Amino acid sequence: MGCGRLNTHGYHIQSIWAEAGERSLCTFSPASWHTALPGYVYGGLLASVIDCHATGTAAAIVHHANRDSAYPRFVTASLTVDFLKPTPLAPFEVEGRVASREGHRMVIACTLSAGDEVTVRGRVTVVEITQKGWPHRIPSGSTAAGTP
Repeated sequence: MGCGRLNTHGYHIQSIWAEAGERSLCTFSPASWHTALPGYVYGGLLASVIDCHATGTAAAIVHHANRDSAYPRFVTASLTVDFLKPTPLAPFEVEGRVASREGHRMVIACTLSAGDEVTVRGRVTVVEITQKGWPHRIPSGSTAAGTP
């Protein structure tokens, strides 16, 4: 639905590093059809962007730690979202930080802010794909169809 740089219908979020790799950030501009009530973003989109940002954050962490050209693939094992306030239909920012890491599993804690106000908190447990038959690592710059 949302993730994957090669998904033509995806969100195409750009997660970046801030503060020497201590946190990741992305900005997303919701479209007019991403509404629940007039003027507010619907919760499913907010949860989905948090999910995409968390899996991308985990992949980038492992990629940078290994200093290789391939990005590992992660899937969501658990997603918890707390909606604190309605999020206005305007660009918002998601910040991710590693809360814990054990082997191929990480927990990414996220906050979603509209302006200076935190409106959503998320906690995403992600797991690196290592099963035989699954694409384990995607080379940087890959344009293979169907690879996120």
